[in-house]
Amino acid sequence: MKHFLSVHVTCHCLIAVTDHMHHLFYLRVILPLQLALYTIRTWSMTVLENVNSLVGRSAAPEYLQKLTYLCWNHHKAVRHIDTVRAYTFGSHYFVEVDIVLPADMPLEEAHDIGESLQEKLELLPEIERAFVHLDYEFSHKPEHAQAHS
Repeated sequence: MKHFLSVHVTCHCLIAVTDHMHHLFYLRVILPLQLALYTIRTWSMTVLENVNSLVGRSAAPEYLQKLTYLCWNHHKAVRHIDTVRAYTFGSHYFVEVDIVLPADMPLEEAHDIGESLQEKLELLPEIERAFVHLDYEFSHKPEHAQAHS
């Protein structure tokens, strides 16, 4: 795209330089205007192509299913998967996972399971960062929901 723009500008410059004939004076107005519109169009298309990755869109359902499968099969102690979220962060994903482990599991063991799941998820090429939340039950209200009055 950059090279095409350079060729386009060079052609306009050559036309402007050879524009010594008085009856082609309108080219001095039309050519820069055409170049400006072309530049605006190409930059706008670039912005539109990248806007989805900048606004934090959710991953495709198929990808979320893949993540859920990985979480469920990560360790035999996983009792339930409460939440799996993946949203864009640039060209990669941020992933949030809430898994349920047994209530009587020692903290050290639960921590090791969560940390190894985080590392496994972050090894996937599409994932920038993974956050794994551990809980012992899943029937509660969301922890960080704000009551708005």
